[in-house]
This record gives sequence, C-alpha cells and structure tokens, in this order.
Amino acid sequence: MSTLTEYVPDAPGEMGDRVFVVDQSRCIGCQACVQACEECGTHRGHSMMQLDFIDRGATVQTVPLICMHCADPTCAEVCPADAIKQNEDGIVQSSLKPRCIACWNCVNACPFGIPKKMFELDQMMKCDMCYDRSSVGLAPMCASVCPSQALWFGTPQEFDATRTGVLEDTMVFGGQYVRTKVQVVVHEPGPVAVAPGRRYTHWTDDPFGLDEGPAEADVSRDWPLAPALSAAQQRQAGPGAWPVAHGAGAGAGAGGVGGSAAGDAGDSGTEGARP
Repeated sequence: MSTLTEYVPDAPGEMGDRVFVVDQSRCIGCQACVQACEECGTHRGHSMMQLDFIDRGATVQTVPLICMHCADPTCAEVCPADAIKQNEDGIVQSSLKPRCIACWNCVNACPFGIPKKMFELDQMMKCDMCYDRSSVGLAPMCASVCPSQALWFGTPQEFDATRTGVLEDTMVFGGQYVRTKVQVVVHEPGPVAVAPGRRYTHWTDDPFGLDEGPAEADVSRDWPLAPALSAAQQRQAGPGAWPVAHGAGAGAGAGGVGGSAAGDAGDSGTEGARP
C-alpha cells in the first residue's frame, strides 16, 4: 500500500481483460452466492463468501464481501512463511498448505477482513476468484448464480454496454491507497473513501435505471461504505475504524445503504458515535 500513483495496467494473463465487479446496491440477500461458493473446486466444500448486513437494526440491506485481490496484497507481505502467492493475473491465492504455519498474520492484516482461519485444516483460506473457472473465461461460481447481478464478471466493454455506473478499483484507508483487482460500482469516478471525513466518490443509487431523470449526487451527506466493514466488525474495531464514503446507497435494495437512519446520523453530526 502506498500513495496514489498513475496506474499502468499489466499485460493481460489468462483472464484477459475480464474484471470481477461488485455492485452492492443490487444485493438482495438471497445467499445464492454463499451456497455456490462451496462448489468452487479449490475451496474443498467451504464457502469463502461473506454476506454482511449493513446495519441490522436499521435496514435489511445486505452486501456480498469477497476478496478484493489487492494489487499489493498486505496478507502476502506479512506472511512469515511466504505461503500466500499472487499469480500473473493478479489473483491472491489461499495459503499453500505445506508452507502455512497458521500464525494468522494475514487474517489480522487484511484491510477488508477476508482471510479465514480454517482450524480444522490448520490453514488460511480465502476467495481465489474461482481461478479454475475465471482463468478460462468462465464467471466465478458466485457471479454465475447471482440473480440480481450484484456480482458480475466480464469485460469493461460489456459492462459499459449493459450496466449503469462507473467502475472503481481504488480504496482509501486513512492516508493509504489500496488498488484492487476486483472493482466496485460507483456513481462517479474517484477513489472510494473508507475513513471518516473523506469525500471522494459515492455509490450508484439507481443501478436498474428506474428513475425518470438522471441520478444526481447528494453532496451534503457522508454515507457508510458497506464492503469494508460489517456492523459487527465496526463495533469490534471501534469508532475510529468506521468506514464512511460520500454518496447515495442502495436505492434498489431494501432500505439501502443510504437509508434514512444512516443519513439522519450523518446530518445530526453524530458520525463516529453510532452504537
């Protein structure tokens, strides 16, 4: 992780220019992705998907959380046994069983909270984007079954032709920029802030094009950034780690990321003091 610099894409690997996209505003909480993940050939029957509630007390809106496959993966950097590898396509893989010493450094270091402690295997495992499928042009299992296409796999050209919103691959954690292979859908280009007080961009609020007129940005509010931390993780991490991104939330979902409860909290100046 480092300060933001101009990004020059690497030469395409086996995946070509296909991208894995998360559009949190489309998630309907059906858990099809959670079940499908168990079928991935590299997961040994374990689901690596996390389906989190934004704020269970205020909304039923859910968000799928997968490995973002950082360009400079912290999990691999802190592994003392060099058990976590990143392949030529930028996929950060689960730890190598012969090398993993189950120290859980990677679990604590990941900014997105992705690696899982598999105690029965004495090994760290995580989403590897179903590389047995994505490497030959097939969508990961979760994306292949998502009925609302909150999880999507394809080329940027296909996205522009069939979807609304803008793809973004840079997150901001305090003063650090984290570029990821998995991209999220936002309303306007710019890094997505995951720290209070920063305003870079906002989520798309009309992913299905239901509004009669063009969507307009609400520049007066700060909104919770769902993919970074769940409500439970926020409480565990403390107020200083609560993620906030500027913009509208899941207009198409039930309650939405930008629901009234979150918005009222931001307007009343109670940001960082939520229970």
